[in-house]
Amino acid sequence: MRVLYLSSEASPLIKVGGLADVAGELPRALRSLGVDVRIVLPFYPALKKASFEEKRLGAASVKHAKRWREAEIYSTQIRDVPVYLVDGAPIRQSNKIYDDPLVDVDKFAFFSLAALTMCKELGWQPEIVHANDWHAAMSMAWLKRYRNRDPFWTGVTTLFTVHNLPYMGSDVSQGMKDYDVTIADLEHLPPWSRTLPLPIGLATADWLSTVSPSYAEEIQTPEFGHGLEDLLHARRERLVGILNGIDSEVWNPAHDSSLTVPFSYDDIKHRERNKQALQGELGLEQETRIPLLAMITRLDHQKGIDIALDALLEMMDVDWQFVLLGTGDTTLEDRAEQFSAVYPDRVCFVKRFAPRLARRIYAGSDMMIIPSRYEPCGLAQMIAMRYGSIPVVRSTGGLKDTVEDYDPRSKGTGFAFGRAEPRALRDALCRGLSVYRDRKEWGALQRRAMIKDFSWKRSSEEYYELYRGAIDEGVK
Repeated sequence: MRVLYLSSEASPLIKVGGLADVAGELPRALRSLGVDVRIVLPFYPALKKASFEEKRLGAASVKHAKRWREAEIYSTQIRDVPVYLVDGAPIRQSNKIYDDPLVDVDKFAFFSLAALTMCKELGWQPEIVHANDWHAAMSMAWLKRYRNRDPFWTGVTTLFTVHNLPYMGSDVSQGMKDYDVTIADLEHLPPWSRTLPLPIGLATADWLSTVSPSYAEEIQTPEFGHGLEDLLHARRERLVGILNGIDSEVWNPAHDSSLTVPFSYDDIKHRERNKQALQGELGLEQETRIPLLAMITRLDHQKGIDIALDALLEMMDVDWQFVLLGTGDTTLEDRAEQFSAVYPDRVCFVKRFAPRLARRIYAGSDMMIIPSRYEPCGLAQMIAMRYGSIPVVRSTGGLKDTVEDYDPRSKGTGFAFGRAEPRALRDALCRGLSVYRDRKEWGALQRRAMIKDFSWKRSSEEYYELYRGAIDEGVK
């Protein structure tokens, strides 16, 4: 099975957001199943400054406004996964990964089409072209239009994965004309969306996927569909939700050098030493009996920071400590700083990107608060459970699919609530704190959470089955 995997970023080569983790880890897991998957990335100027070995393979040409734009093709590897790097004038016009919308639209359109012409130049024919998010959407449109006109592409199936629906890209109408990929029949697309890359990808790919089963259902509704719910509902038979995973080697408290004391499922008692050390590092009272609540997140309205702070304000008569790690919206940063300033003995706000501290927070906190208004998948809850920090989540998207609500009879792995409002979160936290006081029950809850399997093995097997089914069915 041969898969061309298009992404705008992939860890560890280039990382801005969560897409990089998926693109860096899923192909590796697929390779272990025998899939010949090859990643394609733009060769950003910033990437050229990184320390890795690359080899120039040749060139490929992309037609643009009756002329030809040349793309230079390089190769490297990410943990034994082949990676192609596409360079060219549109990609070199900005030093940033993501920049001005007009620059990005041309840059990623060029990248998407060069990735396809590259295959022909190299003589490597994929069976599946798997594109991620709006940055790679033009590849879906090009194949929709030209696949049956070129024997090289006849029979090649396409899959388009959306990681976060609201991020649709900017007007690409001029680019569609310049690159000659105008699609006459964009069935079910509302007029306003017919020049945006992501909706075009959703309308033209053979198969669609997103990053959790619940999110796949939610985006078919007006609440979460952002105006594309009719299209997604019409294509529901070809829309699949597959949970992202985490690298269980990278996220392993038994071998994590960032921690004060490594620990595992079998010696969970050592977590207390990590908690006490974390309390000291944050300037909080070093008392392990006090529940330590945490959030590790981008400060954004979507993430429900305001919901969390309002809920905690309603719980000032309860004993707790709280740490918030992250940066983002300045209004939310200001509010978090004020909250910390008013209650310095209970609240610590760390306004910076601190990966090693994040690991210590996962290992030392008792509960991880994730009150997202929507969450396509989410990784924080999976990492938290792996490290024995019990998630308190809004029941939406991937949070709903990964966290089983606690019940004394049916057990569970965390605490879930429905409405995106402070009172609902407060009630869930109070349920959690009630169980926390029963140390035996809390330990059992932690162990159930820690043994949950969120590895990429499970996710890759589901993608393998999706690929196999798509190839067997063929192009329709």
